[in-house]
Order: sequence, then C-alpha cells, then structure tokens
Amino acid sequence: MPASQTHVTRDTAMGSTLIGGGCVFRVWAPRANAVHVLGDFNQWQQSEASLLVKRANGHWTGFFSGAREGQYYKYWVSGPGSTGFKRDPYARELEGTVWNCVIRDPKSYPWHDSEFKPPAFEDLIIYQFHIGSYYAVDGQGNDARLGRRGRFLDVLDRVEYLVELGVTAVQPLPIVEFLTRFSQGYNGVDYFSPEFSYGIDDNELDRYWATANRLLSLRGKSHLKRENLQGVANQLRAVVDILHVYGIAVLFDVVYNHAGGDFGDESLFFIDRLPYGNNNDSLYFTDQGWAGGLVFAYWNAGVRQFLIDNAKFFLDEFHVDGFRYDEVSVIDRFGGWYFCQALTQTLRFAAPSAVQIAEFWNASKGFAVKPPSAGGGGFDLVWDDRMRDAVRGVLAQATGGRDAPFSWSEVASVLGSAPGFDYPWRAVAMLENHDLLLASHAESDKRPRVAAAADPSNPRSWYARSRARVAAGLLITGPGVPMLFMGQEFLEDKYWDDSAGGTDLLIWWKGLSVDRAMSDYLRFMRELIALRRNLDALRRGRVNVYHSWDPTRVLAFHRWIEGSGRDVVVVVSLSEVTHYGYALGFPRPGRWIECFNSDVYDNWVNPATAGNGGSLVARQGGMHGLPAHADIIVPANSVSVFSYMSPDGGAGVR
Repeated sequence: MPASQTHVTRDTAMGSTLIGGGCVFRVWAPRANAVHVLGDFNQWQQSEASLLVKRANGHWTGFFSGAREGQYYKYWVSGPGSTGFKRDPYARELEGTVWNCVIRDPKSYPWHDSEFKPPAFEDLIIYQFHIGSYYAVDGQGNDARLGRRGRFLDVLDRVEYLVELGVTAVQPLPIVEFLTRFSQGYNGVDYFSPEFSYGIDDNELDRYWATANRLLSLRGKSHLKRENLQGVANQLRAVVDILHVYGIAVLFDVVYNHAGGDFGDESLFFIDRLPYGNNNDSLYFTDQGWAGGLVFAYWNAGVRQFLIDNAKFFLDEFHVDGFRYDEVSVIDRFGGWYFCQALTQTLRFAAPSAVQIAEFWNASKGFAVKPPSAGGGGFDLVWDDRMRDAVRGVLAQATGGRDAPFSWSEVASVLGSAPGFDYPWRAVAMLENHDLLLASHAESDKRPRVAAAADPSNPRSWYARSRARVAAGLLITGPGVPMLFMGQEFLEDKYWDDSAGGTDLLIWWKGLSVDRAMSDYLRFMRELIALRRNLDALRRGRVNVYHSWDPTRVLAFHRWIEGSGRDVVVVVSLSEVTHYGYALGFPRPGRWIECFNSDVYDNWVNPATAGNGGSLVARQGGMHGLPAHADIIVPANSVSVFSYMSPDGGAGVR
C-alpha cells in the first residue's frame, strides 16, 4: 500500500518535516502520474510503500517511519513526458556530489540572539558583500581566496571588523544554491538550500568552531558544540546568530523575479515532468526570460505561495531581519504586482520589524513604498540611484580641474527633495554596488570605484583621496539609508568578480597594513559612520540645502529634528583651494561644535589640517535665508560637520 498518512494534516509543511520517529514529505506536482520518495531510509528502493498519496490540491504526501536527521532523499517522479529524480524544491540542504536532498531538523541549532533588536529602518547603515569573494584566510592567516571561494564561516573573521566599521546591517548577495561553479548568486535554483560550496567540510571545522566560540565568549554567551556547526545550513545560522550577538542585523538578498539559468533535469523546472518544449508548462515558470533564467509564473497561486514560504522560511529558521528584493520592476512588468502586495503584507503580519527593500527602477519609485491599499507594493524602502548619479556627476566635473564648468544643482536636488516618499529615509542611497562594479559587465553597464572616479589618472592621489571623502561624506550625512559595497570603506579602486583566484579583482585586505591611503580612509569611514549614529538629525532629520554656490564649489545644508534643538550643518567643498573667511548662514546664533572635518584624515593626523579650531560662534544677522551667520574656514575638497551647542552645553550628540 502507498506511504502512510500518519502525521499528515492539511497544515503539514511543504518539504520534509521530522515528526513522530520519522519524516513527513509533501511536494506539489499536480500533473504527475506518480511521486515516490527514495532515500537512505528505504535503501533507495522504489515500491508501493515509497509511493506518496496525491491530494486534491496536487500535493503528494506520506510519512516514513525511521527517516532521520542527516539522511539523503529525492523524489522519483513519473509524468506525462518523462520519469526520473527530482530534488525537493523545499529541501533545507543539499549534499555536494549528486545533489541529494538532506533531511534537516531546523531546531538543531542553539540560538544566542534572543536579546537582539533589529535597528529602526532609518537607523540602517547597510554593508553589501559577496560571500565567495569577500574574505577567507587559511590557518596561517594567509589569503585563501587565491585557491578557493570564501565560505559562510569565513565571515566570522570579519565580525569585529564590521562592528568597528559601525554598520548596522549586512546584506550578502544571494546565498541560495546555484548550479554554476561561480556566481553572484542571482541564478539560484534550489531556493531553500544554502549554497553548498559556501559550507566548511567537517575536516576543516575546528578552526572555525574555535573562532565562533571565542566570539560568543567575548559576549558572555554559551559555547557551541562541534556538531552544531555541521552542515551548511547550521553554518549559515551561526553567522547570523553571532552577527546578532554583536548587534548587526542580517538582510538576505532574494531573487523572486526569475530563477536559473542552468536548471538541470532534477530541479523544480518541469517538476511534474510534462514534456519539455513549452516553458509555460513547467509549473513554476513562464516562457519569458530574464537575466539568463525564466520568470516565475505569478498567475499560479502555488508559485506565489512557494515564494512567500521562502521568505517566511528565512525569517523563521534563519532569524534574518529583512530582505532586499531583486528587480521588483521585473516582477511588476510580468504581472506580479499582486504577488508583491501579498508578499509584503504576509511578512508585515509575520514580522513587523523585518525591513523589506525593493530594487524598483520604474519611474515612480515612491509607488513601491505606498501601502497595498493605495495600490502600492507595501515595501519599506527602495533602492535609489539619484545620490549615486549626482555625486558621481560632480566628481567627474571636479576632475576637469579648478577652471572646469561645475554645478551643484543635481546634488542639491537629491539632498533637498524625496519625490514620492513620505520620509526621506525610504530611499536606499549608494555610490557603489555589486552591479555597478562587476568586472564582467559591459562597459556601458558599469562604473569605476569612487576612488578611480575621483581621479582617473591616479586613485591614490590627494585629489582621489580628498574627493572620495567628499563623496562618502555626502552619502553618510545626507538623507536616505546609506549602503556601502565591500571595499568601499577602505578606498578599494578595482572592479570585483565572483570567481576565485584572480588577485587583480579581489578586494585588497593587505592594503590596510601597507597602504597608508587605505588605512587612513578606513579610519575616516569609521568615524564618519559613528557621527551618523551619534547625531539623530543625520538619520531622521529634515534637510534644507540653503547654500549652493558653483563659483566657489561650496555647498551647505541644514539637518534638524523639529523641536529637538539638535541642529546640524554640513559644509561640503569640491574646490581645490581652501576658502578662508567664508561667509555662511547658520540656523541660529551661538556656538557650533566642529564635530567632523574630513581634512584631518589625510595622512592622519594631517599636520596641515585646515579648519575652525573645533568650534565657531555664529552671530545674529541673516544670510542665505537663515537668521545667523559666521565666517568660516572651508578646507579644499572637504566635508565639515557642525553641531549646535545649546546654552546648557549640549552639542546635539546623542
């Protein structure tokens, strides 16, 4: 007789579920003629007992007594077009030889993050990186990326570095299983399985186990057992867990606009094994292509549920704090707007604090963050290229020399307006990202690193260093949630790539110990980020660009929170000369603390720093539309930040 239906209910989860001394399996294959489960627990022998029972909704179910954690399995599907193995679309893990599915107990990892609270949306400072190319060293501390890709547990070696940098969230590029040797992650196929090649083999585990326990001990947390780190899924959990223990949120980059390219015969593509030919018959996909793969069939409720289940899975089983949704504009283009609304509403109910970020390149970005009740997508934040383009634009003008045409107009517009957004922080602002810097992209689709854009002839010159500080200063002190791309924080000037072994495209960690420009810039970024975290007005305050004077290349803007008295003024210069006695309006008379001056960080501590001696006094008398003014020193190619000191001595620093 077919597989037992013991422990099977209408609420039984998809995939494999350990229960009652065995395992329940559930798979959606509505047009299959028969579906068997074959695995270690039945010696991979097909029989009547391995046959699942088909339900009215096209789900096949069965309970297998004795099936246990760590055993391998696959579905054997007989359909109208073919017969053969299929991997479980909901498999929690794959093994890396013939890609068997692995039964896993999601409760086997002992979490330590119960006290972690994710940052408010406006407090996010996001760090984007690629697991495979970010960081990896061998047991002797040598760069291991020359021979292999980075892996999940390699991130543990950068946890303290990320804390010192000051970012509040990390966003790895997609981490789900892909079939190619190297990948950015945007061609995933097995959506519930972390990429196998990002896992550490058991014989290499001891060093990482020691690192994990050292980090936990430093925060007063209990140690992990070695077996807690066995299996790639638990290794990923450990990284999320320890980042949480250190106060850093984790956002997953998920791709719900397409899957594949390379599907192979055993994937969810044509899972119920209709004849190949018309991709609209593949169940999960359409015949529409995108980025080398196929667009999901959003018209199908089962497909929509699969993708929503995937997001909930990462929230529940990996404790992630939110998502960056790849190319939502493509989902919209192919009829998936209702799916977007269902996705964001479901997750809002399940995890209200989880941030949902849309990559949405339609003309009206604000539409993505409108509530579904108003026809919007219900996302919290949206990627925004206005800061990127405006800042890169003025950098390009500045490279023409002191006499070249120059205009602040685009930068002033980006700083002073947020079209379509109810709050400026709904825009995720960036100067660099994975797409923009990928070496293999066509020249028309990529842009140089900021250091190279700041001085194309020499990315280590004073012009490059100082202009790059201006660019970062505008990003970090301006409105919107700032996002950095790996290496940006220490003046990396190369493109990147997702393959292993090419030293010319790996971010240069060694530079922090041998290149003064890189170590100085990292110090600058750490202290600039700390400034944003300490001054509330820089994260959630209003913005008034009150001075934008192209002849002097000086721009100034006021940031404040109504009624707080903690006003901030940011003064930016892309002039090649220092301006002395520069008359500038200020929001109120009194003492203003010069709490940041980027000129200090050139050859730290810059012995020739130009600045205002740590503070200045603004006097009564209007200028530039503000009620007070001061004569200040504006260093060449600089960002200076002034915080108002109230009569009681407070300087607006939280």
